[in-house]
Amino acid sequence: MSVPIRRLVVALTLCCALVAGVTACAGSSRSKSVDTGMVAVPVADTPSPSTSAQKQKFAKARFVANAGLAAGATYQWIVKPWKAGKFKKGAHGRTFALVKAAAAGGFAYNRLKAAKRNAQGDPLLSKAIAPLSAGIDSLKDLPSKLRKGDGDAASSFNDIINQVKDAGKSAGAPVTNQVPSAGQLTGG
Repeated sequence: MSVPIRRLVVALTLCCALVAGVTACAGSSRSKSVDTGMVAVPVADTPSPSTSAQKQKFAKARFVANAGLAAGATYQWIVKPWKAGKFKKGAHGRTFALVKAAAAGGFAYNRLKAAKRNAQGDPLLSKAIAPLSAGIDSLKDLPSKLRKGDGDAASSFNDIINQVKDAGKSAGAPVTNQVPSAGQLTGG
């Protein structure tokens, strides 16, 4: 009976070594090359759109995704606690609500900046978003305003999000709230 157990242990060890070796050899490198004798030819990691119509379509899709994540984070962790009075001095759970709001505010600000860059790929979206640039840039001060007890900070964040959603809708790219996971908020 001990012989089959030894064979099982040997087989399991060899399998683990094989998996570990394959994993170690498959490192992540940015440039790949194909051996064609004497010449190395780089291979593209991701395909890129070839026509301007495809680029515009992808710009709209990325805009919708980024703006939707920003809107979802804003509503879930800034607007709802603000309406519930969690940011007022002395409120139960204020510190935790402020920490979550700060993380959500940073995430939403980042996604709005990305959405603004995406909108530049589509002429209609870029015209609709252009007037909102100053408002988006002003959102980076939200955490400090909330800590000081400024109740209008959450309101102004919500207003900018609604303006971005309206601009997307007018350009044919309707934005819906998409609540990000905690891992997305923290970058993990």
